Amino acid sequence: MYLSASRKPPSRKGSMHDVPNDLMKHIHELEKMFTIDTPKLHEIVSVFQEELIKGLSVAGGTIPMNPTWVIGYPTGDETGTYLALDMGGTNLRVCEVELPEEKGQYEICQSKYRLPEEIKSGTGEQLFDYIAECVKQFLVANHDGQDVKDLKELHLGFTFSYPCEQNAIDHGILQRWTKGFDIEGVEGHDVVPMFEAALERKGVPIKITALVNDTTGTLIASAYTDNTTRIGCIFGTGCNAAYMETVGSIPKLAHMNLDPKLDIAINCEWGAFDNEHRVLPRTVYDKHIDEHSPRPGQQTFEKMVAGLYLGEIFRLVLVDLHSNPDVKIFEKQDISALQTEYSLDSSFLAEIESDPWENLMETHALFEKKLKIETTEPERKLIRRLSELIGTRAARLSACGVAAICKMKNIESCHVGADGSVFNKYPNFQERGAKALREIFGWGRAVRKDPIQIVPSEDGSGVGAALIAALTMKRIRGGIHAGVNVKRKNSLIPPVP
Repeated sequence: MYLSASRKPPSRKGSMHDVPNDLMKHIHELEKMFTIDTPKLHEIVSVFQEELIKGLSVAGGTIPMNPTWVIGYPTGDETGTYLALDMGGTNLRVCEVELPEEKGQYEICQSKYRLPEEIKSGTGEQLFDYIAECVKQFLVANHDGQDVKDLKELHLGFTFSYPCEQNAIDHGILQRWTKGFDIEGVEGHDVVPMFEAALERKGVPIKITALVNDTTGTLIASAYTDNTTRIGCIFGTGCNAAYMETVGSIPKLAHMNLDPKLDIAINCEWGAFDNEHRVLPRTVYDKHIDEHSPRPGQQTFEKMVAGLYLGEIFRLVLVDLHSNPDVKIFEKQDISALQTEYSLDSSFLAEIESDPWENLMETHALFEKKLKIETTEPERKLIRRLSELIGTRAARLSACGVAAICKMKNIESCHVGADGSVFNKYPNFQERGAKALREIFGWGRAVRKDPIQIVPSEDGSGVGAALIAALTMKRIRGGIHAGVNVKRKNSLIPPVP
């Protein structure tokens, strides 16, 4: 498990005086391999900005830049009780969110369910039946004495954190699975009727009011409590961002003749950045992960920065070093546990970086317990340095995406609401990202407070989905309907001028 933020010591290399020359040599090689200097940050941001703009064009690009049909920011006047469902890469959360009369306030009741590994490579029906059963269990537990069938007036915001093409707020065709999912029969289909059919099978009479990406939810939830928010980000099992774009700056929507001043949230899906391998400094380990993933050639950026992959990068490096006859590491030990693919996640690296002892004895205990490997102090110093390098690279690359959006939109000052286990729980991730932003924008010592700050977003994907459901219902009650999607005749789109 991750250690709490209060226990995080400052990152430090520690003394390397007792590290043998062969290990020091490879530590230096790893530093060269994983370090991203300031000029490279600038180069990545420049290409990132190009690709974001290309994604908004008619021709499109690698980064999808999907319009979400979430129109404008919340006002703080939203009220009512809403259900929110958050399907991430590891867990499923079911929430009931109450928006009271007080502006910017909310109350949340929630339950978390683990997504079984076998479901991630099963069928669409298995997936949605499992989710529908979790919703039913939640409603039964939290509405004591009420029949679930009597709860049909509840409106549901479904946070589905995978790339979807949306022609309406309650519609979404899955473009591709990410985060290691490979479920048959879902890609290329609208996930909303598939889920609603599962709810019906479980006897839950609730319809989906809004299909939301977790980054969009984070953007809206952050803006609800902080009106300086301009971007929402997720740094967790996967990585992504959302921001508000004016319709007039989205050429691929020009054919709809919408109000060019209308603000619409864009789900970037920036995990696909640099699938062409133009600029990101991929190592042999990054290439291995891509080649052996369910989707080779896709999600290049995500595979370098997301929590799903950080532990695997770390594991591959250690296995490689152990197999190198020139390196003396884990000598004469059984490393079979270390050789199991994806046996380590980002929390393993977080624990290593949180080890407060100079001799890294907590790391020694961690390796002994998890991997049955006895480590020497020099080995632990290499392990610690490798963790720092992988974590730092992820944070610096993540900052490139934020900087690219800010430069594209000419944003000079704002808050970026961020959620996700890596951002919230990985030691020093926030500080490393902030340092990268200072390098990219050239804020010197004279700038006492960073103009652009990435800040935690509390309950972003859950509260955000509820808020978007509230915003959607507000617009529906205002009489704004349009049948842009023939399969869902009452789907909501912006008013045509």
